[in-house]
Amino acid sequence: MDGATVASLPLLDRRQGLAFLGGLALTGCATAGGIAPAGAAGPVPAAPGSLAATASARGRRFGSAVAWGRPGADRGSFANPAYAALLKRDCTLLVAENEMKWQALRPAADRYAFDRFDAIMAWSDASGMVMRGHNLLWHQDKWLPRWLFSHSFGTDPAAEGRRLIVDHIDTVCARYGTRIPSYDVVNEAVRPDDGGLYDTPLSRAIGSAEATIDLAFRTARAAAPQAELVYNDYMSWEPGNGAHRDGVLRLLRGFRERDVPVDALGIQSHLVTQSDAADGGAAALTDDWRRFVDAVVAMDYRLLITELDVRDNNLPADPAVRDRVVAGYARAYLDVMLAYPQLRDVLAWGMCDRYSWIEGFEARSDGAPRRPCPYDAQFRAKPLRDAINASLEAAAPLPA
Repeated sequence: MDGATVASLPLLDRRQGLAFLGGLALTGCATAGGIAPAGAAGPVPAAPGSLAATASARGRRFGSAVAWGRPGADRGSFANPAYAALLKRDCTLLVAENEMKWQALRPAADRYAFDRFDAIMAWSDASGMVMRGHNLLWHQDKWLPRWLFSHSFGTDPAAEGRRLIVDHIDTVCARYGTRIPSYDVVNEAVRPDDGGLYDTPLSRAIGSAEATIDLAFRTARAAAPQAELVYNDYMSWEPGNGAHRDGVLRLLRGFRERDVPVDALGIQSHLVTQSDAADGGAAALTDDWRRFVDAVVAMDYRLLITELDVRDNNLPADPAVRDRVVAGYARAYLDVMLAYPQLRDVLAWGMCDRYSWIEGFEARSDGAPRRPCPYDAQFRAKPLRDAINASLEAAAPLPA
């Protein structure tokens, strides 16, 4: 499927559209049995001058999303030599953009399609990079596979709902074992408009969203006891996110009250500039954001930046102006976040503008191509890359 097809989908972002439609298009379906060979080359030292090296010097890690692709395909894939070179230069940590989501991995209730994620995993192993798992349950109706909406939950719907979740998490975690040390167990369960929890066919069968989410984490802990278990969401520091942030805090509080095994909050960090000021309008946002993050770490959660990119909203078309403001905005945000010793990992949601999901999700009204990533569409480093590097370099080192 090409980018034009995805861009034509209404209200469907590129990464999510690829996940849903790509999952339907998969033809190579594997059974649950059999663990893909590791083929690991061992950790590769970060390249001098790279984002990974700067992060490593401070006890942190820098990484990116990566997609599956056929050799020669113009995609943000490990099989694209130009994109692979960016990953190898700047990253020690990877996450699959779409290929581990239910839509791609679970084409039917009784079948799994591991081939594409296995290929990403094998390349990560061979390159000496660490792979994060994203995700074990995307808790929203619109991002679950279509078969689930006509699935017969039988005479005991709660038992069948639990069986589907446990089977999925057990199967995935058993297949990859200790090769995946961190999972986004549940993704985007909180409604941004009112802070409540979404319902899905699974939670409607089981009886509540809360019970469904708790089950996912408890199952993941049993299936991958060594792994960091993360709740991942896109609540952000921009205006209009207050109800979303409050809902995430309630969810995190509830985990602690119910003794649910959740280790960290994944903060996606799909940032949106607010003005053409040098810092993109960040100064007005930092106090409220710090209060939110302070509340998270006070509950003894670790932090991850899982999906960093920056939309150049409210900025003129001139690329030089946009790049400068985007860099200032990202630098202000990262300086706040990297002041927290609970934050170790920073991942971009793609390294190159050419393959960013944002163009298909929210094109600029003036038609100017979006510039949300550290490298431009010609794979040239941008001020955003320099800003990320500078913020990592300025961060206090984490204890060994």
